Amino acid sequence: MSMSRSKRDRSIPRRPLLWLAAALLFTLPPMFRSLATWVPCLFLLALAMKFWMEPRGYRLRFAIFKLMLSAVALLIIFVSYNSLKGIEPAVSLLVVLISLKVLEAHTAREFQVMVLMGWVLCLCGFFLSQDFAAAFCLLTAFALLLVALIQFHRAASRGAFWPPLRTACKLLAQAAPLIVLLFVFFPRIGTGFRFEFRDLRAAGTGFSDRLSPGSIALLANSSGIAFRAEFPGSNTRPTGPMYWRGAVMWHCDGMEWRAPYAPASISRAPNQSPSGNTIRQRITLAPHGARWMFALDRPFEIPRSAMLVRGDYIRSVQPIRKTRRYEVVSSPEVTRNDLTPYERKEALELPASISPAVRELAQSWVAQNSNSRAIISSALQFFRTQGFRYSLSPGEYKKNDLEQFLFHRRVGFCEHYAASFATLMRLAGIPARVVVGYLGGEYNDLGDFFLVRQADTHAWCEVWLTESGWTRVDPTNVVAPGRAGLDLNSFLEGRIGSGQMEPRRSAFIARLARSAIFTNIRLAWETLNYQWDTRLLGFDADVQDVLLSSIGIAKHGPYFLIVEVLAIAVVMLVIYFGWMQFGTRSRVNRVKVLYERFCRKIARLGAQRDP
Repeated sequence: MSMSRSKRDRSIPRRPLLWLAAALLFTLPPMFRSLATWVPCLFLLALAMKFWMEPRGYRLRFAIFKLMLSAVALLIIFVSYNSLKGIEPAVSLLVVLISLKVLEAHTAREFQVMVLMGWVLCLCGFFLSQDFAAAFCLLTAFALLLVALIQFHRAASRGAFWPPLRTACKLLAQAAPLIVLLFVFFPRIGTGFRFEFRDLRAAGTGFSDRLSPGSIALLANSSGIAFRAEFPGSNTRPTGPMYWRGAVMWHCDGMEWRAPYAPASISRAPNQSPSGNTIRQRITLAPHGARWMFALDRPFEIPRSAMLVRGDYIRSVQPIRKTRRYEVVSSPEVTRNDLTPYERKEALELPASISPAVRELAQSWVAQNSNSRAIISSALQFFRTQGFRYSLSPGEYKKNDLEQFLFHRRVGFCEHYAASFATLMRLAGIPARVVVGYLGGEYNDLGDFFLVRQADTHAWCEVWLTESGWTRVDPTNVVAPGRAGLDLNSFLEGRIGSGQMEPRRSAFIARLARSAIFTNIRLAWETLNYQWDTRLLGFDADVQDVLLSSIGIAKHGPYFLIVEVLAIAVVMLVIYFGWMQFGTRSRVNRVKVLYERFCRKIARLGAQRDP
């Protein structure tokens, strides 16, 4: 009893503490990305103080002092998040408590408690993020915690670096087949392998159903991923500009536009069915907490659990809170040649206040031209010849600053040109609306997919022409020629290289980003993340059903599958332990044979073994 207590109360050796610190450091990246900055900084400070305190025998001792620190931390967490409910406040509280435990820990028992809390922290890290980088860090932390525990239980004389690492690798390798078996065959819940506890609306995606001056320009430097797109088949990739349709805005208030809050689904079929110019897309959409789904102009075959709404864009039936992978078929030949009286009225609705100068401009085009196409050409010529400039920082505009934009400042981003052009078309008597989505995308030749970022958010117009129905007109292309054929970053780099824009970063960083080595590393990393998202996180119940159907065991139901998995696991364990037992006996028999041979040799020399 005394020996057990002595072992339990002994101090923590330095080498296991180093392994523990390394493991806890690997849990930090998901924290820095999701929690308040002071939380992981406090965690780092606690680790540093522990290594200063441990050789000197200092530790956090007094219970009242620890309670006071906990209360202060709880108050700061409440101030930081304005609530104690939610995954971020909960994980922050856990990190703070682990930080205090690190400062308090002094005995063997407390070290083992810290290891267990570290494993809980790894699990909580997956609540914050499940992308490949976070998973790599958290799984590494899990393995290092196992190494720390093994190192701690080894005798002091056997404190070498490699033996505990080798033992941990063996244990993980032995567990790997069972993990793979359970991952592939165990019945999935409806959410798949990816789970999300946070309010994704609060995080923001960059895409919105409201368009206001500057709302898209603010995203120009965003590297957030909107979605990835593949084009299965050899002849389905689009050859022209890629306009990814997201939402259609009918309600106009000068420079501000918004989409209907509850758009009606379409029950009418398109007037013209595509004759072969169809584009099939496989989209992997990042979770954003709303109902937006994206497809090239114009979608006509949509995925399950989605609806095609008025304006020919797709909305999900349920909010998208996990990675969504779907297929959709589009065709530029899909048109609707009927415009209902209600839609015409809505597409000609004007803001309450329009300046006389703006009205006179639109009416001058009507007086000079006899048809809608000629009016549109005059409007585009106005933007082309009157000194309008394309800029990431056009300054602040208000919703009633249409005259200020058209006649005075003449500096804007895509949302300024789309909103003003659509308003001018309505003033000229042409039904018009604004479409918001994404334009272009960066092609990854390693993974054979297009990566569309939040920076590629774009706004354009559609006008109603009697002979062709809703027709796309993008006034931004008049002011910034070439934008439609490139993703935003490539387009801006080209303008910076030609001296049309000021550099956004230093020349060294720009050269490094364009270097072949850096580009290949970035493309490989993006491909790895894409495969992680689609192959592992996307392995949901539907994918599992397809896999099990292909091997003929899906029809028996989930209970039979659970029994089958457990039976296979038991067989694998029996085989494993049998093999281990056979190996142990073989080693014992070899030692016995060598010992008998040694005894016979010394007997020939006259030495006799005692019975």
